[in-house]
Amino acid sequence: MQVCSSSAPPIRIEESQELQHYVDSVTLGSCLLSRDEWMVAILSVFVKVGAIIALKHVARGKHSLLATLRRMSIYEPFHQISMWGDTFHGDASPNTGSSTIVQVDTRLDNQTEYLSHNSVEPSRSDQEANKPSEKTQRRLAQNREAARKSRLRKKAYVQQLESSRLKLAQLEQELDRARRQGIYTGSTSDGSHFGLSGNINPGITAFEMEYSHWVEEQNRQIYELRNALQKHITDIELRILVENGLNHYNNLFRMKADAAKADVLSLISGMWRTSTERFFQWIGGFRPSELLNILMPQLEPLTEQQLIDVCNLRQSSQQAEDALQQGIDKLQQSLVQIITEDQSSSEIYQSQMVAAAEKLEALESFVNQADHLRQQTMQQMYRVLTTRQAARALLALGEYFHRLRALSSLWAAQHLESA
Repeated sequence: MQVCSSSAPPIRIEESQELQHYVDSVTLGSCLLSRDEWMVAILSVFVKVGAIIALKHVARGKHSLLATLRRMSIYEPFHQISMWGDTFHGDASPNTGSSTIVQVDTRLDNQTEYLSHNSVEPSRSDQEANKPSEKTQRRLAQNREAARKSRLRKKAYVQQLESSRLKLAQLEQELDRARRQGIYTGSTSDGSHFGLSGNINPGITAFEMEYSHWVEEQNRQIYELRNALQKHITDIELRILVENGLNHYNNLFRMKADAAKADVLSLISGMWRTSTERFFQWIGGFRPSELLNILMPQLEPLTEQQLIDVCNLRQSSQQAEDALQQGIDKLQQSLVQIITEDQSSSEIYQSQMVAAAEKLEALESFVNQADHLRQQTMQQMYRVLTTRQAARALLALGEYFHRLRALSSLWAAQHLESA
């Protein structure tokens, strides 16, 4: 007699009380299985369903479990339980009942594996979702690189601040030394005499500081030019260095023009230069014609046209130098004439001093004209020479002034030891 259907209807599993009610209803049925066999079947159902509930509670929670059971046809509405009641009204044999239990167990095993697999898959997908995307990784790498560069910039900025602090301390020492020298001059000179005041013009002090930095930059450029000529770099790169050197001399002429407005006598005296440089000085600088004589041996071999152009440039420079020198000589004669005139009264004396001071203001024009001649000579030489010849000329000029300064240092050191 068939008691249980071979295809078990889906079971609704929600809470333990509902499950117990269902088991009781099944137990009360007229199934022909023995009590022990039926209890084994019920326990098997409990074990399988308990495993399903545990896995789904871990993976997605109670509500997702019910949705999964519904998709697997394990859970259906209550109206399907009536179908189970029909299976207990017919006849059933022990063999068919056992096959039904085995079939239910097999289905539960498959469902348990399916649910277990589904419970693992979300965790893997969650891990993949938690992994940073490729775009995020690139952004993190860019942020790390930006942070590294920021640290390097900060380090360079701190080093620059430290270097600026040292330079500022050096400038303060130089300014303090200049003040002490001015006080000494004022204490040993009569302040009533013209031009012997103990006060120092701030424009000249600023120029002397700028000139010391200019010399440092010139030494650096000489080093670069020497290395460039030894390494045989391209003409384009060499031309950049040459133009930088010419602009550096243009900056010196601009600085001297500002200093001449502040105090042309201090500028033309050359106290901002070394003693050896002052020995060769002409109106606040070098003679352009003598400069050409120094550079000529360093520029060989020259083409015939270059020789002609350089000779013409030297001749025109000498003529301009002679004209400026004649103007300086006339200015000196007029100053001597004004100062040596009759000074019988104080009013005449004061008027003569005012006239002499006005004459001295013409020195600013002479200094500017002499610097303009020097600047034009250098530019004309740059046009005549090739790029490499111009580089050698700038190198020779820089080394010439460097040796003059070195000679002054040697001279001062020798006399200091003898003293």
